[in-house]
Amino acid sequence: MSLFIKPQKPGKSTDEELLSDYRASGNLTVLGSLYERYMPLVYGVCLKYLKDEELAKDAVMGIFEELVDKVKKHEINQFRSWVYVLGRNYCLMQLRSGKKMELVNLDEVVEFTPFLHPEDNDREEALKALEHCIAGLTGGQKQSIHLFYLKEKCYKEIAGITGYTLNEVKSYIQNGKRNLKICLERNSA
Repeated sequence: MSLFIKPQKPGKSTDEELLSDYRASGNLTVLGSLYERYMPLVYGVCLKYLKDEELAKDAVMGIFEELVDKVKKHEINQFRSWVYVLGRNYCLMQLRSGKKMELVNLDEVVEFTPFLHPEDNDREEALKALEHCIAGLTGGQKQSIHLFYLKEKCYKEIAGITGYTLNEVKSYIQNGKRNLKICLERNSA
């Protein structure tokens, strides 16, 4: 048996093939090829939570070190989703362990909602549909959704601007997101 495995051609193998190859061979180059596809995603997650470029870069490398063992131990159906969650959890553990002195207030974290940030080719049409659905929301939902997603205000800022309580803002955003999703799904059907 050869100690060397042919290097992977980038983009030619699927995530599942690379996972299988790594589990069979233990070759870190194979795992590195897979992780490299998602490093920008992981870096973005780390930057969001740690709010420091250097700490985020260190976390990306630390997450790779965790992958070496965790990929072999866990059932992974979609690597992209799995590595996103791994990255988020890694950063939260960094914050909890005190490696980052300034803690993130979870009420101030702007969350990502795919249906509010369309990635499809018809972005302009998707944004028009989103504007139409936002216009159909109730007053509190419309105002809170607008400030949260379009003006990128945190819950506390929205409460200060609108006079709503923090719980009302959270409720308006949660219900508004649900109503937007229903409206967008109805319009795309």
